[in-house]
Amino acid sequence: MPNAADALMKTDLPLANRRQGKVRDIYDMSLADGSDALLIVATDRISAFDVVMANGVPGKGAVLTQISKFWFNRFASVMPHHLLSTDPADIPGLTAEQRAPLKGRIMICRKTKVVPIECVVRGYLTGSGYKDYLKTGAVCGIELPQGMVNSSKIEQPIFTPSTKAETGHDENISFAEACDIVGEKTMNTLRDNTLKIYTEGREYAAGKGIIIADTKFEFGVPVDAPDSAPILIDEVLTPDSSRFWLADDYEAGREQNSLDKQFVRNYLEGLVKSGQWDKTPPGPALPDDVIENTLAKYLDAYRRLTGNDLAL
Repeated sequence: MPNAADALMKTDLPLANRRQGKVRDIYDMSLADGSDALLIVATDRISAFDVVMANGVPGKGAVLTQISKFWFNRFASVMPHHLLSTDPADIPGLTAEQRAPLKGRIMICRKTKVVPIECVVRGYLTGSGYKDYLKTGAVCGIELPQGMVNSSKIEQPIFTPSTKAETGHDENISFAEACDIVGEKTMNTLRDNTLKIYTEGREYAAGKGIIIADTKFEFGVPVDAPDSAPILIDEVLTPDSSRFWLADDYEAGREQNSLDKQFVRNYLEGLVKSGQWDKTPPGPALPDDVIENTLAKYLDAYRRLTGNDLAL
């Protein structure tokens, strides 16, 4: 298990237009042929409740990148995507010392104009969706059968788009509202692709002992082909963008044993209940046992999905 002190919390590469998301550092770069590309570095920062924690989970960025790479490759024949390379050697102008910490955790991607909609799909009733259902009998305005309980399976997965907030929380919106933002044709394409990829992904994962309860996808239009359909971007079916449950421990009516960062959320909820944190920045430091257990869950998810161990 990597040492907690080895977590990569930020990068400072000699590349253009550095910007920082909650867990990723992003740069503009040029490929060897002179064409423009995007470099996405998955750091070991971890966020919950839209707040970045004070310390990271060492190796987390590499695990998430390799899981996304697995899915991008698997879906390539049915859904075009932005991933071009994961090899730091393909980044011109860096020294060997600068490339070393990037191993396993970078994606060199086609540049896209991001569609400003989070494409959320729910296959089980949980989290904020469950709270919504208890109040209204629906999730994001979509009515569900009566009598469902926490973690009930939604037989026909539902598409519940949200805004893509630059800061703070995304907000759930109706399909019609999403159409007002990006157009009905685009939203029909996004909905159909989201449901297709999720359905294929969860069926594959089920055979590996993982229930993918819900997830979110992002799409973008390539800047070098502005009239083309949106392609799949960002991360795909990872423990950061999805809820992964252990199939052999699943039982409707309660919270589930998960392989995602719910372990971190549960720890933080304990801090909130005890008055030690109020879900606002700065995030607290995570104790060693939470870091180690979280990384173990991520590695277990990778092992189950790919059939391989990942050396960090």
